[in-house]
Amino acid sequence: MRLFLLAGLIALPFAAGPVHAEATSYGAQETHWVDPWAANAAPEAAAEAPVSEARTPTLSDRSIAAVTAAIEHYRAIAVRGGWGRVAAGERLERGVRDPRVAQVRERLIATGDLAALPGDPTLYDESVEEAVARYQKRNGLEPDGIVGRRTIAAMNVPVQTRVRQLETNLHRISALMPKLERRHVFVNIAGQEVEAVNDGVVEFNERVIVGKQSRQTPEITSQVTSITFNPYWYVPKSIAMADMLPKIKNNPGYLRRQGIRVLQGWDQNIRELDPANIDWSNPRVNEAYYLRQDPGPWNSLGSLKINFPNSDAIFLHDTPTKTLFGRQERNFSSGCVRVRNVRGLVSWLMTADKPDWDATRVEAAVASGQYRNVSLGTPVPIYLVYLTAWAEADGIVNFRDDVYDRDGSVNTSALKN
Repeated sequence: MRLFLLAGLIALPFAAGPVHAEATSYGAQETHWVDPWAANAAPEAAAEAPVSEARTPTLSDRSIAAVTAAIEHYRAIAVRGGWGRVAAGERLERGVRDPRVAQVRERLIATGDLAALPGDPTLYDESVEEAVARYQKRNGLEPDGIVGRRTIAAMNVPVQTRVRQLETNLHRISALMPKLERRHVFVNIAGQEVEAVNDGVVEFNERVIVGKQSRQTPEITSQVTSITFNPYWYVPKSIAMADMLPKIKNNPGYLRRQGIRVLQGWDQNIRELDPANIDWSNPRVNEAYYLRQDPGPWNSLGSLKINFPNSDAIFLHDTPTKTLFGRQERNFSSGCVRVRNVRGLVSWLMTADKPDWDATRVEAAVASGQYRNVSLGTPVPIYLVYLTAWAEADGIVNFRDDVYDRDGSVNTSALKN
C-alpha cells in the first residue's frame, strides 16, 4: 500500500551628482510602497546557490489529485484514532535511550515516515534520526534529525487539523490551476520559495524572504512586465518617520552615509535639497519632502527589482544582506519578496524573451551600477499564493507553518528547538 508522508517538508560614499530624470518615472505614489527596507547591516558577498536540478513543480496537473488522495489518507488516520502525542522533555538525538523515543517512533510510523522494525523501541538509532530529518524537511523545519520543541509541536498537531489544512489549501490550488500558464513564476508565501516553471519543469528554484506578520505579503496574480537594474529606493513615509527621522535628528550625516537624497517635486520639477538646511524637528517635514536612496551596494532593494502590476505595490527584489536566507523561517520583510540568487531568476525571465540577455549580460548590467529599466516583450505570469499544505507528484505531503494565521492551523516558528 502506498504511504502518504506527513511532511513540511558603515559608510557609503555619497556622490552629490545630478538627480537623474529617468529615475522619476516611478511616480509620486511610490513613496507609499510597502517597505522592503531592513535594519542596517553590512552587505555580504552573494554566496548564492546554483539553480536546482529540474523537478516537478509544486503545482502541476497532478496536484489536485495528490492533495485529494492525501486528504482521504489523513481522514483514514483520523478514523483509526489519529496519532499519539509525543511528551515534552529534553531534546532527543541519536544514541539516546528514553521512553519518549517510543512515542516518536509511533508518531513517525503512523504517517509512513518510519518503517516498523524490531529492536529496542526506546533507542534513538540511525533509522529514527533519518526518519526525523525527513519529517522535519517536509514540515519546513531544520532537518537536523534532533527532536526538540518545534519538532514535537509539529508532531502533536492533531490529524483533524492537518485534514482541515489540506482541505483549505485544496481550495486554493483548485482556484489557481486553471490560471496557470505554461511558463510562469510561482511564489509560495508560506513555503517561502520561488519556482520558475516551463512546460511542467522547475527550471529555477530558490529561497525567498516574505513579509512579517505585521506586513504580510498578499496573494497576487499578475504578470512580470519589466526588470529594473540598480534601482532607486523611494523610502516609504512610514519608514522615513518611524525609523529614519530619529537617526537623522541624532546624526545629520546619516543620510549622506546611506546614500539617501532629500527631494521635492516630481518629473521635470524634481529638485534636491541640502539636508543641513532642513528643520527636521518640523512635524510636517514628512509632507514637504521625500527620501530616495541611490543605486549601490547599500541600496535596500539590492541590484535588481522584478516588476509586476498590483494594487499593493509588491515586487520581487535583491537585498544587500544575505544572512536571513539561511533561516528556516524567512518572514522578515515588510511585504515585498526578497529572492536569493535573484540574478538567476532575472536571467531566466529575460533570456526567453530577449536571447541576447543571457546571464553574462545581466551581470554586466548590474556591474555597471547604472539605473536601467528593461521591459519584457512578452510578460511572464506570476502567482503569489499562500500554501501551507500541498502534495507532490509522488504523493508526499508537505506542511508549513501558518505564519499569517490564515488557516487557523499551526505555527511553531516562535519556538526554539
